[in-house]
Amino acid sequence: MSNLEPALEPVAVRPPAEPAPPAEPDLPGADADDWRIDELAQRAGIAVDTIRYYQREGLLPTGARSGRTKRYGPAHLERLERIRALQARRFSLAAIRALLDVELPGAVERLLVGEEGVTYDRDELVEQAGVPRSLVRDLTDARVLRDPAEHGRSAYDADDLHLLAAFADLRALAVPDAVLVAVARVFAEGFEEIQNRVAALLSGGGGPHWEPADDERLRSHVGEGMQRIARDLRAIADYTQQRNLQRLLLEKVERTSEARKRSPAGPGATA
Repeated sequence: MSNLEPALEPVAVRPPAEPAPPAEPDLPGADADDWRIDELAQRAGIAVDTIRYYQREGLLPTGARSGRTKRYGPAHLERLERIRALQARRFSLAAIRALLDVELPGAVERLLVGEEGVTYDRDELVEQAGVPRSLVRDLTDARVLRDPAEHGRSAYDADDLHLLAAFADLRALAVPDAVLVAVARVFAEGFEEIQNRVAALLSGGGGPHWEPADDERLRSHVGEGMQRIARDLRAIADYTQQRNLQRLLLEKVERTSEARKRSPAGPGATA
């Protein structure tokens, strides 16, 4: 998946090479919401060439033809603002194209981003996490550390760093890298199966039958509730994992204690 080309300018506006003529506040003799492409560019704070690039890439529709020119309005400006907001969040070109067409503006991309404003390329991620590059490669191959392109991004974020920090801590406790990678593979494969089954249940594709009224009620809340659903499912997964670890640890302690009691060298054994 390709990233945005250099033609996509940074959020800050580049100063023109030469002083630009003063802009007219509105088009003489035309509606205030009826603009030429250069006026749209000025309102958006970007270059005309950038607008044409967005159009070539299918991100922005062309204006309605009026005589020899094409006219643009607030809908084009709003779309440009959203494109640049997604660009600032380091979404890839293909992801921006898809997100612009989603029926729930803002809801989906909020699920796709990590901690706001924090992004890393691969070298920065490795340096910040303090783990060997070979381990990062193996964790990616194990599909626990995901390439940003898989979820529509062009950079890693804070969630990726927190993951690697956990592995770095386990390394500091002398857990071998080979074991860490094997653990990562277990989690990746196990959670993918779990998430596929949960997604099927929530979409009515398996398990208990959904009544039409229940399905309609969920769909009516999907926009405002999407983040809450993801947050609540994460809380359920975290709780289940924590309680299972506690249960397994206690069982191991109890088995070890029983084994020691039965051992000839255990408590109460005679010399």
